[in-house]
Amino acid sequence: MREKLGAGFGWLWSAYAVSTYGTWFAFGAFPLLAVRVLHASAFAVSLLEAAGLAVAAVVALPLGPWVEHRRKRPVMIAMDLVRFAAMASVPVAYALGLLSYGQLLAVAVVSGSAGIAFTAASGAYLKHLVSGDKLLVANGRFEGTAWVATAAGPPLGGALVGLLGPVVTVAADAVSYLLSAAAVRRIRGGDVAAPRAGGTRGADVLAGWRFIRQDPALTRLFLNSVLVNGLITATVPLLAVLLLGEYGFPAWQYGLAFGLPALGGFAGARLSPRLVRRYGLPRVMAVSGWLRSVFPLGLALLRPGVTGLVVVLVVEALLITCMGVFNPLLATERLRRAPPDRAARVLAAWSVGGRLTQAALTVLWGVLATLVGPLAAITVSGVCLLATPLLLPGRRLGC
Repeated sequence: MREKLGAGFGWLWSAYAVSTYGTWFAFGAFPLLAVRVLHASAFAVSLLEAAGLAVAAVVALPLGPWVEHRRKRPVMIAMDLVRFAAMASVPVAYALGLLSYGQLLAVAVVSGSAGIAFTAASGAYLKHLVSGDKLLVANGRFEGTAWVATAAGPPLGGALVGLLGPVVTVAADAVSYLLSAAAVRRIRGGDVAAPRAGGTRGADVLAGWRFIRQDPALTRLFLNSVLVNGLITATVPLLAVLLLGEYGFPAWQYGLAFGLPALGGFAGARLSPRLVRRYGLPRVMAVSGWLRSVFPLGLALLRPGVTGLVVVLVVEALLITCMGVFNPLLATERLRRAPPDRAARVLAAWSVGGRLTQAALTVLWGVLATLVGPLAAITVSGVCLLATPLLLPGRRLGC
């Protein structure tokens, strides 16, 4: 039977779902605008991704304590409205003939910073809404929703881009944040806000990282997570340049290549709680963590035409299925280990650390792609990923 988690969780889940669908509907829109409209180079596309991540992370650095000491629902609504305004500015500027590389960068920074604050607030609020024994089920539903959105959004968005241009999908993404804010507003019941303790503001900002560092298992999970996500993210703009530019894939094929395999993520998220019940969390986390670091090396076989499309579909399907199993376990373990009065700061610190790592690796891989070509740089990322499972805690989860 489907486990009931309450009406409040239902509205929070709805808010997450609608904004996630909007985001994936607009998947690749910024790289596509940069490549097709602004004629940006591979390095410029990588820099757009990296600078947006890095600056957003720095701007968001003090947001963890700020979110922690405020009621979470108003924070989520405010961040959704900020993201709506930022994303809506892109189609307006495009219609007026004023769209620039600088504006894309500014929008990436603003929406990224607001996204970090929203994630911190929603994660802390989820712990308030759902009891600890149901967190894995709740996180599994979020993860499954994310992968269904990933499967449906890019192909539909790619088809719409082919018909009406990329700014239409950006506008749809903007509207999704309005709908998300409306769903959060429908949540009834209590809220949560940690009391402000004494101490310096600087110490408050660093509290999330200090807590992560003091927990050996959480430290290893953090390092593994940011490196794996960073190495995978670093190849996304390179794949856009390679597939949309050098190999000439139409937008709908590009969307299909990343959308269809996401059904594996949905299957993995549904399987995750069942696998844990049968084999235990440490074993399932270790196996899925190792496998998700092996499959990306298959992208070294990318070629133009149908062969390249098949390679992307197969590699991404295997990778995403393993991520669908692993990610709910990571999210659940992270929330279980973070006390309620520190959850928002831990999640914000995690997001900031992850985005800074992604930014640094994206810039590095952009330079590497300029020197050796996108395909060679993607292959190097796959080789580096093979070492990341050594950071997994394994049986140390019991620490």
